[in-house]
Amino acid sequence: MSQHFFELIRPDHNFDFVGKTKPLLISSAILIVFSLLMLPINMILPGRGHALNFAIDFRGGTEMRVDFSKDVNPSIIRDAMEAGGYRDSEVVTLPEFKNAFLVRFPAVSALTPEQAKRAESVLREKLGQESLRKFEFSDGGDKAYVRLNKAVEPAQIQEILRAADITTTQVQRFGRPEDNTYEVVLVGLAQEIRKALDGKLGEGSVAAIPSMGSVSAKAGKELRDNGIISLLAAIGFIMLYILVRFDFRYGPGTVIALLHDAVFVLGAFAVTYKEFSLTTIAAILTVIGYSMNDTIVVFDRIRENASKMRDKKFSQIVNLSVNETLSRTILTSATVFFVTLAMNIWGTGVIRDFAFAMNVGVIIGTFSSVFIASPILIWLNEKSLAAQKKPRGRSSSSTPV
Repeated sequence: MSQHFFELIRPDHNFDFVGKTKPLLISSAILIVFSLLMLPINMILPGRGHALNFAIDFRGGTEMRVDFSKDVNPSIIRDAMEAGGYRDSEVVTLPEFKNAFLVRFPAVSALTPEQAKRAESVLREKLGQESLRKFEFSDGGDKAYVRLNKAVEPAQIQEILRAADITTTQVQRFGRPEDNTYEVVLVGLAQEIRKALDGKLGEGSVAAIPSMGSVSAKAGKELRDNGIISLLAAIGFIMLYILVRFDFRYGPGTVIALLHDAVFVLGAFAVTYKEFSLTTIAAILTVIGYSMNDTIVVFDRIRENASKMRDKKFSQIVNLSVNETLSRTILTSATVFFVTLAMNIWGTGVIRDFAFAMNVGVIIGTFSSVFIASPILIWLNEKSLAAQKKPRGRSSSSTPV
């Protein structure tokens, strides 16, 4: 008894994919160029200022959610942050919460570098130039250390810092008495932000600060570099796998298709200016893996048909193979697309950004398997055949009889 399996597309179809590759390749090249151009364009566009909307993961700084007790305009929040000494702040509306905003700014602690310099200057002025040995403060820390050449009362240091508009919760002696070192405990960054916003918008304007995260600029740079390395390493290992499984003709098409997919997803984030974070890197790596799997399925069928149909042109074999795997490709792509589409519609935060990258990547990955990797394979096969047909050298002339 024969079994009948569901086929989305009739098995006897024969769409001319190979014949339509040229206009689609040109369109794809134009979109890739546009995606890359959007990176420098974003740097000069008002309201953007960066090639991508890098999250705190990569840029360094602090990101906090601030809930207000009344309706507030984002521009007023930026002005309040500026007045409080927190420059280059970004304010993003969170539509899923009432009167809630995501506030990003470069500072990672309550004491900014400018305040630290001012504190050192005021301490030298009040205690004497020679009295202060060092004012130590690490970016991202909540404590500072004052090292003096003479003993003073901790309350005096606290009063001097208060006059410099630096709020502390405690100043106490630290280490051995003869070292004349004092530990300055700073207030939390959330308290300082609340103070800056309430000072501009009115007491009690900030209802709550439910979440906050900070990453130093150095750590952000390391995360960004590691993300780039992970992408390049993934593509490198994939190329090695292709070389082992297939011959040299199959490798370049796969790698170019993967780069095409990665750049396309990057371009989508550049155009929409959605937040680009470590989660986005994970999504791009997932897209690369998905696209490679789809390409391998097509290439396996091409290799199988090429060994059986030696009387056909290679371009015809490729077109036939793409048609034979089309139903499987559409079903697999549609399944992943609609699952991630649901995440994109009903998800929030980084889940939505991950789903957006996957939505774009699934469509582009399916496209590249058929219209990028396969045409490059045909072109390389033609070059390989042409090289084999070239005469290797001038044959010796025959001896006349």
